[in-house]
Amino acid sequence: MRKILYILVVSMVALAAAWGIASLPGHVSGEMGDTQIEASTPVIVTALLISFVLLYVLVRWLTHLIRLPRHVGRWRSGGRQRVGDAAVTAAMVALAAGNSGAAERAVARARRALGDTPQTLMLAASAARLAGHEDQAADAFRALAKRKDAAAFLGHHGLLRQAIGREDWTEAAALARQAESAQPGTAWLRQQRSRLAIRAGNWNEAFEHADPSTPRAALAAAAAQSSTAQSWHARRLARRAWKEEPALTAAALAYAGQLRVAGKEDKAQAVIRQTWTLAPQPDLAGFALAPLSDKQERLNAARQLTEANPDNVESQLLLARTALAAGQIAEARRHAEAAKSTGLNQRRLWLLFADIAETENPDSEEGRIAMRNALRQAAVADPDPGWQCSACRTVNAVWLPACPACDAVGTLSWSAPPVSRNVPVVVENAE
Repeated sequence: MRKILYILVVSMVALAAAWGIASLPGHVSGEMGDTQIEASTPVIVTALLISFVLLYVLVRWLTHLIRLPRHVGRWRSGGRQRVGDAAVTAAMVALAAGNSGAAERAVARARRALGDTPQTLMLAASAARLAGHEDQAADAFRALAKRKDAAAFLGHHGLLRQAIGREDWTEAAALARQAESAQPGTAWLRQQRSRLAIRAGNWNEAFEHADPSTPRAALAAAAAQSSTAQSWHARRLARRAWKEEPALTAAALAYAGQLRVAGKEDKAQAVIRQTWTLAPQPDLAGFALAPLSDKQERLNAARQLTEANPDNVESQLLLARTALAAGQIAEARRHAEAAKSTGLNQRRLWLLFADIAETENPDSEEGRIAMRNALRQAAVADPDPGWQCSACRTVNAVWLPACPACDAVGTLSWSAPPVSRNVPVVVENAE
């Protein structure tokens, strides 16, 4: 009904317009050279209207002709987009299904249709990795990393995962730094950089990027020991490590070492004594006695060091060794027996008894028998302590801020495996 009314209204308007034009009075005449034109006003108006309509149609046609290449390009682009979208979907389905061949073919179609977009490059890398073509995946990741937009992070991330997979820790650390520059403030990247720095032994970087839950004192101590920067930086790290964990041997040695270099020997010795009171360890004694060459002075220094913790096994063994070196055999035996009375049955104790027996009676049969008995005991004794990881129980010969076996940070402590060997030992008699 509305269409009929609309047609009637339009028809009435057209008739009214035609009637109005036909009712126009007068004539119009014109002359151009030898040609003279004369017509009534309605004819002239009608001719002008027809000319305007023809001109409008001509302009519209020319405009469409000019825009034809653009429209064809859009049409073809739309076709490529549809083909590319279908290929992307097919590639994702193939990747999910684990079909590497179909995934690579679909990715190739997608790249032909859409070009090297972040999406097609990521799919290309994923398909190549699924097929075991790591070099092709690396090429796709590198193409992503060269982009100037946020997609560069995807490239760095992919290259980082490849470096970690082949255990190239130095390259992985460099790629992690590049990834963080592309996407600053990423918590995952900071943690990854810390772990990679630990793997590479870069303790300064590991400390800088460690999260609050990581034992930072161990990393700070290692960073101070390995620091090649200004001495004040290493001293600050060492002091921070020792203040946070005064029982940590590495922190005490790092801080005391910095103090010794600065000419503050008294403060260095005070640091070692405080840590010895909390957690005695032979390396502390080695540092404290290092400046002394006289054997009696070393014994006196050992007495001063162990004064606040005299009953500890490490104190008794240190006093026994330094007393023996100073010729104080009776005192050495007394401290060795005191260590034995605590239940200690380690190899180092029996070797100490062997040295005492050899020094006490070097030329007598009794001394030789006592030495042989001590050596037999040493052969079946418990192992000596070492730097044992509390996470995986691996024993290391030297302290490290992270366990080489399980990468746990701050888990190495001075202890011995809780093993007791009840092996009968044949003991010689002097009779």
